[in-house]
Amino acid sequence: MSPPSGTDGGGLLALTARLAALDTCACSDAMDKLGLSGVAGGLRPVTVARKVTGRVITVKYGPVTDSTASRHSCTAAIDAARPGDVIAVAADGRLDAAAWGGLLSLAATLRGVAGVVTDGACRDIDEAVALGLPVYAAGTTPRTARGRHGEVAWDVPVQVAGVTVRPGDLVIADGSGVVFLPADRADRIVHAAQEVAAAESALSVRIKAGESVAAVLSAGYERMLAGANTDFAP
Repeated sequence: MSPPSGTDGGGLLALTARLAALDTCACSDAMDKLGLSGVAGGLRPVTVARKVTGRVITVKYGPVTDSTASRHSCTAAIDAARPGDVIAVAADGRLDAAAWGGLLSLAATLRGVAGVVTDGACRDIDEAVALGLPVYAAGTTPRTARGRHGEVAWDVPVQVAGVTVRPGDLVIADGSGVVFLPADRADRIVHAAQEVAAAESALSVRIKAGESVAAVLSAGYERMLAGANTDFAP
């Protein structure tokens, strides 16, 4: 997997540091302005409530067939991970069997993985909490994946909660949800998100100073969030 377009390893670190200073809401607003879609709906923190940002390694699940990987699901992705990477498991929204579990959490933590995102279910929640590993998922279940579904590919483009995610994309996840940033637009999205965050910070200063919230959050605020796409045109 290569870094996002236009970055080397050092550039990726700088970009992820900028992303870590933001939140999902600013990134979502920025993507709206750019005419992009990256919000993975329905995912929430199911272990520790900690923001996650990093480069994505993908895993694709499917029904168990003769082509299902003989190795345990997600192990190749964990072995390939670099410190700070985030593993994204595409499980097609399946909640009746876990897409992630305790031994994977242990191995991922030892590898330095920053977090896990899946549109499926996670189990062994208490183990992940004890390890301090943030997992964002569509749900939880104690039921194993064995014999039900498993890895059919990794390091390939996948769909996570309706969002196309490619290896090397960036992700940010926090209490509001999960947003994926395509690698070839990540720098532009982060720049736009920084502008959104700066604008909202200025508005908060006015509110704290006692100015009427109706005056602060005027029509200009609505245009900033919903009607000013041309200001951030690709």
